[in-house]
Amino acid sequence: MSWQDLVISGGSFIITLSLIPTVLAKEKPAPATSLITAAILSIFVVTFASLSLWFTAIVNVFTATLWFTLFFQRLLRKRHPVVK
Repeated sequence: MSWQDLVISGGSFIITLSLIPTVLAKEKPAPATSLITAAILSIFVVTFASLSLWFTAIVNVFTATLWFTLFFQRLLRKRHPVVK
């Protein structure tokens, strides 16, 4: 494990934690934002794994999963709008 893996995975972990309130909130980001971010992070996972930055790759799997979750939450909200 390299120091680069620790630094990048630490930052990615903080980003992952910061997404949790958004996942739990009623308002969601635009679907394109969520989908593009999740797709790019998925590419990063493969890239980090190919560099043997395993902790970073694992943390980014979770981050990408949260962005995919936001994407699907927004799609479901469009189909079933919240009645106020």
